[in-house]
Amino acid sequence: MEKRWNIKSPAKAEIVARLSQELNIDEVLAELLVQRGVNSFDEAKSFFRPSLADLHNPFLMQDMDKAVARLQSAMRNGEKVMVYGDYDVDGTTSVALVYSFLRHSYSNLEFYIPDRYKEGYGVSQKGIDFAADSNCRLIIALDCGVKAVEKVAYARKHGIDFIICDHHTPGDTLPEAVACLDPKRPDCPYPEKNLSGCGVGFKFLQAFCQKQGISEEPLYQYLDLVAVSIASDIVPITGENRTLAALGLEKLNKNPLTGLKSIIQVANMEGREFLISDIVFKIGPRINAAGRIESGRDAVELLISEDESLAQKMSNDINVCNETRKDLDRIITQEALDMIAGNETLKNRKSTVLYNPEWHKGVIGIVASRLTENYYRPTVILTQSQGKATGSARSVDEFDLYKAIDACSDLLDNFGGHMFAAGLTMKLENIPLFMDRFEKVVSENILPHQLIPQIEIDAEIMLRHITPKFYRILKQFTPFGPGNMKPVFVTRNVFDYGTSKLVGKDREHLKLELIEEHSGSIVQGIGFSMGNFIDRIKSGQPFDVCYTIEENVFNGNTTLQIMVKDIRFNA
Repeated sequence: MEKRWNIKSPAKAEIVARLSQELNIDEVLAELLVQRGVNSFDEAKSFFRPSLADLHNPFLMQDMDKAVARLQSAMRNGEKVMVYGDYDVDGTTSVALVYSFLRHSYSNLEFYIPDRYKEGYGVSQKGIDFAADSNCRLIIALDCGVKAVEKVAYARKHGIDFIICDHHTPGDTLPEAVACLDPKRPDCPYPEKNLSGCGVGFKFLQAFCQKQGISEEPLYQYLDLVAVSIASDIVPITGENRTLAALGLEKLNKNPLTGLKSIIQVANMEGREFLISDIVFKIGPRINAAGRIESGRDAVELLISEDESLAQKMSNDINVCNETRKDLDRIITQEALDMIAGNETLKNRKSTVLYNPEWHKGVIGIVASRLTENYYRPTVILTQSQGKATGSARSVDEFDLYKAIDACSDLLDNFGGHMFAAGLTMKLENIPLFMDRFEKVVSENILPHQLIPQIEIDAEIMLRHITPKFYRILKQFTPFGPGNMKPVFVTRNVFDYGTSKLVGKDREHLKLELIEEHSGSIVQGIGFSMGNFIDRIKSGQPFDVCYTIEENVFNGNTTLQIMVKDIRFNA
């Protein structure tokens, strides 16, 4: 698939030069810092050395004082408190965080995760009925609730109060909760607008500690859960999220919670330094698999466990769920691709909306992501659940998926999400209408370039820049993620050193050795699924290459190599 190369505009030369001198680093690295909003020595210090001192005052969040006061009142009066969260990684880590922290000082607690298939996303009537039957008087809703206007009203009729800790975009009306903590509220002055749901729960507990006059140190023992939520929910790793992610990764690497440690063991990841990508591709999917295949409650039970042998057993069970999830993902993705390949109308649309009542609800979000990668256009995958069509949607860079779905809201029973991902439910008879309306909205609003995948390139460098010292400093830019992606570089007019070749079981990958004319530097690289370039590379033609820089560990030896993202031959 053709890709757009977008090289970022250079920062002001005088700022780059000054920062380079102040930090005694290469100007390329100073340029990368300025791109990330780091313009001074002090800002660089905060960027490279995240600290708890960088965290904002939690009471800057609207309703925080009310939320803390209501929890204090519940605990003073011995009221039963339910900790309620969604069934995905952000929801289950949120529940594990709040439940684990509170249970050490308060025992009248319950936690609840809705069933993905019987109750669906967010606050459910069944969950509220369970709370009422259990004599709960307070529900702390995490990673959901900001649009649950009717459900919160229903709970009030049963004498149940809500504290909502959410991070999704609110509707026009907020629920009548005791407190609605959500940085995305239009009236919320909190500086960090992109916290994960677990992040909002963390700020709530931080405020609780401060109001109670107790140490926050025990709370920091759960920062690895916050890091897992930040990575898995794909929120920007900038500002306060960067601090929480960095400190959480440090905790995950040094002394993970028992449940997370058992996941690491079952995923055969021991003895390595964990990165955000390890959470995204290894840890998060296993936690998610519980809610996709069995029950999200199993994930919480694992994450709150302090018994190593029990945690190991639960991790093995969740790993089985993850293998099942992978099989379903592969089968359904292929079925979806076949549906498009066999239908010219679907093939030529600017959006993808597919429905199959037999598809497993637990993996349609993953399938939507796969199809977005394949056809690169806004995608909605629908299946049938509880007599209705329910689905997951994914977007492409720069296109506001939430706004497009909102334009179809009269056809929907409910929906929620953000610019790049959403969930939705509708009556079965509305599926054809939604397919046509969504296609119309996308066609009228998406720009041609948004339908071509883009590679954001941070800087143009020479191969001679790639030195151990350069990489050592580059490594300190971690944790990488949205808002601070791993830097991508481009080098012009490189040549095959004469030893590049095809590797892999089907000889589909490129193993490169590249050289540039002026410096004589030789750099090794790998280009996955790029075997089709081999003939032109071996012909001696010069070409441009864009890539990230990685460490390659082989037989105990560590070398630098480039991970090729795309190749362009000169005209």
